[in-house]
Amino acid sequence: MANQDVLPASTTSPPLLNDPSVLSSWSHRLWVAIGCTMVLISLTKSMVASAHSHIWLGPLLAGCVGYILADLFSGFYHWAIDNYGDASTPFFGPQIKGFQGHHREPLALTKHQFANNLHELARATTFIVLPVNILCNDPIVHGFVSVWLGCLMFSQQFHVWAHCPKSKLPPLVVALQDAGVLLSRTQHAAHHRPPYNKNYCIVSGVWNKFMDDNKVFEALERFLSFQFGIRPRSWNESSF
Repeated sequence: MANQDVLPASTTSPPLLNDPSVLSSWSHRLWVAIGCTMVLISLTKSMVASAHSHIWLGPLLAGCVGYILADLFSGFYHWAIDNYGDASTPFFGPQIKGFQGHHREPLALTKHQFANNLHELARATTFIVLPVNILCNDPIVHGFVSVWLGCLMFSQQFHVWAHCPKSKLPPLVVALQDAGVLLSRTQHAAHHRPPYNKNYCIVSGVWNKFMDDNKVFEALERFLSFQFGIRPRSWNESSF
């Protein structure tokens, strides 16, 4: 019986490690450092305010909600850039191009260096969390924002780990994957079978069964096709 934990093999050679497109630049590292700092400031503000008020349940629950919704949001975002737009789409074009190429070469993602992989999400996180850090001191708001955006910022790294052999992953990551806290290779493998229209959520994957069983994304695709005449790429897998 085939091992379901093995993703489809790449059809072409993976990128070389000296390929500039997979290397981290200093600007990439700077954005990741700033994004992480913003999230840590938000998390710290939540913890400090909770300690002063001796009320932990609200911020803790808010963080749990943030974690759960991060997975759902990652699914909608992944679905959208997989199926709509192209390399010329403003702002999202590079990500759309990257995700389309990822279906042809799923292992290529693992060749990207850490900051190269996360800098775009870190930059978006920075612009969202910065005003929250400046204007808000509510521990519940910061409990939600720090976990929600922290998980989204690192979702692409969770995605990378779902493509790595377990032997090359830190034991803690493997344990979290096996516990369902982070997206597992087995679950994500289903996304890499044509027409690439299942298991879009890439933080923990907890929403994937619900979204697929209830055909949520299919319903959205039919609505957009009926209302605007826009067909998703998953209806024509050869477009990948």
